[in-house]
Amino acid sequence: MYKNLDILSCPLPEDIERVIRYGDLERAYRLIDLRLKDGRVPDILKQRLVFEKRVLDELPSVYPMDEEETLSRFCNAVKGFTREELQKLTDDGTCDWIYLQGKPHYHEDCVDTAIKTRPELQARLTDAHAVRAGLEHTRLLDGKIAEMKKNGSAACRFRMKTTVTLKPEAERPGERIRVYLPLPVDDAQCRPGAIVTSPDGAVLSDETCGQRTALWDVEYKTGMCFSTVAEWTIRANYCDPKPEAVLSRQPEFDTEEVLPQIRFTPFIRQLAQELAGDTQNPLIKARRFYDYVTVNCRYRYVPPYAFKTCIPEYFGAGQMGDCGMHALLFITLCRVSGIPARWQSGLYVPPWGAGMHDWARFYVEPYGWLYADGSFGGSAYRAGNLERWNFYFGNLDPWRVVYDSALQQEFVPPKKFMRYDPYDSQTAEIEYEDRGLMRSDFRVERILEKCEDL
Repeated sequence: MYKNLDILSCPLPEDIERVIRYGDLERAYRLIDLRLKDGRVPDILKQRLVFEKRVLDELPSVYPMDEEETLSRFCNAVKGFTREELQKLTDDGTCDWIYLQGKPHYHEDCVDTAIKTRPELQARLTDAHAVRAGLEHTRLLDGKIAEMKKNGSAACRFRMKTTVTLKPEAERPGERIRVYLPLPVDDAQCRPGAIVTSPDGAVLSDETCGQRTALWDVEYKTGMCFSTVAEWTIRANYCDPKPEAVLSRQPEFDTEEVLPQIRFTPFIRQLAQELAGDTQNPLIKARRFYDYVTVNCRYRYVPPYAFKTCIPEYFGAGQMGDCGMHALLFITLCRVSGIPARWQSGLYVPPWGAGMHDWARFYVEPYGWLYADGSFGGSAYRAGNLERWNFYFGNLDPWRVVYDSALQQEFVPPKKFMRYDPYDSQTAEIEYEDRGLMRSDFRVERILEKCEDL
């Protein structure tokens, strides 16, 4: 378990929180520095404030666009887009934003979010190729699901090259650097194969690590690249679970809290009770939790998870968030209700590329471990594809790689500084002797070299 997270549960002083909400970063830095010099301030708060400065450093790059630039990007992507539409998408939560110096600034991916989740915008895209690509993706995915239903399973073999390079401003030639890249784990549907690393000499953690990595610990030279070429296979079995077949005996493992994110707060307890109603059947309960995250909550690109102190509450109350937030709320609702649930994540890897993705697993006798992909289920529901919506309760497609079999796991060997993403490992983690790097300090490129059916 990766336990260096207590500081994220430490509340910020009200005056600092207030100026951060307004977006007055200069004053926030000043107030934080005053606290750091104050001998009365406890160490845990000082650690949180140091981390908060890292968060503040990232805010302008995560929310880079003011209202006019955001409107311009929408107008370039969507035919006839208006300022009134932007206001509506802002008010209903589709477009994530914050204040910077008292003025709204929008998330770097807010245009992609709106297009991804709003069919009425997809029909007005200026890029006809994007429209055709989206339709072709849907056709192929539905075909793969039909294949699984017909044959009982589907399997694929993959090979992918992943490369990380530092941006020039983050380069420090001659200094020691530690670079971690994720690798496929041996878990459930995923079987890792051959691994090739460059430069030679990377330390590979065991295939059964909860979050497996390749680690380079070397002297950095200008322009260095670090890469892996990894092979793996996925076998996805189809299951159509029935409530009437559920056994009265159910296990009790994987039902505990995992602080600071999987917390049984009063809100989570009451939400779980409200959704479950009077049923005692764990499969029906899990389905009601799945329905909540897919029907009532919308997908939205979000800032890094370390920015949020309780993601299940953030997503459950705000009803906006990305795939990992769908998964964390589902897992937390299951666990607080006595249903075993686990995290799984890595990449979604269709034949033409790869992108980071998270999902959940839950356990019900006699079926054992089942899957719940809330974001894929939610997109199917919004598109009116109820067959695909139902499929992602219990099942996954085979276009995946599993990097993480559990949430919040320590790297082997461990990282010295707090990770940029302390919960998940899907991209890269890098540190020098005196500090860890942020996501804006480096680039990650993925090239899918093989995706073939077995």
